[in-house]
Amino acid sequence: MYCGFRDETNARNFPGLNFSREELSQAVRMAKPKGVKTFVALNTFMRAGNEQLWHRAADDAVRLGADALILADLGLMAYVAERYPEQRLHVSVQACASNVDAIEFLIEAFAAKRVVLPRILTIAEITKLARRIKCELEVFAFGGLCVMAEGRCSLSSYVTGKSPNMNGVCSPASHVKYRQEAGAMVSELGDYVINRFEAGQAAGYPTLCKGRFKIDEDDAYAFEDPVSLDVLGHIDALRGSGSGSA
Repeated sequence: MYCGFRDETNARNFPGLNFSREELSQAVRMAKPKGVKTFVALNTFMRAGNEQLWHRAADDAVRLGADALILADLGLMAYVAERYPEQRLHVSVQACASNVDAIEFLIEAFAAKRVVLPRILTIAEITKLARRIKCELEVFAFGGLCVMAEGRCSLSSYVTGKSPNMNGVCSPASHVKYRQEAGAMVSELGDYVINRFEAGQAAGYPTLCKGRFKIDEDDAYAFEDPVSLDVLGHIDALRGSGSGSA
């Protein structure tokens, strides 16, 4: 079970999502007898002067029985490794650990047991990594393909002042608007038009990286399609690469 707390320590810090401390405690108690592991994502980057928010989240996750913490910030990894040496540590995709040297450093410095690889790597690259490192690998099989370096997205921050890396929110709902124009549904993020959907088309949630823009007089997805990563037909190859999947 992958989950996070209801605050900015979690890169999916959206209203109505995620767990309170009491809810996480209940979830862990329900999961353990069924053999289900609980992985708590504390996968944003600590803000200078407010590190205690992340430290408390790590303390609470360990206290409540999390099987692993998924971390991106090196400072938080150091905190957990020093304070809770027996706690299993997973490196978030947000950390963008994509080569042997980076992964070996994380293993040696923080005893990382698993690394979630950036979605931009090919199966061949994953296979090469798996042969050379001594920890578990996890990869995404479906979803958005992040064309920027994982964990370094600044587009949302540019438009809204908040980003998934620091605040846990990409394209916060408070900045999203929809309106009708000439029979079409127009989606906006802040002051920017992100997409236009004709009658009968499904209207996706407006994020800058998945917006549709005019390119050489054509309307196209400049950065990525809303669902650009789909390797479900390559599951056998992923199994053979030495990685798991998410």
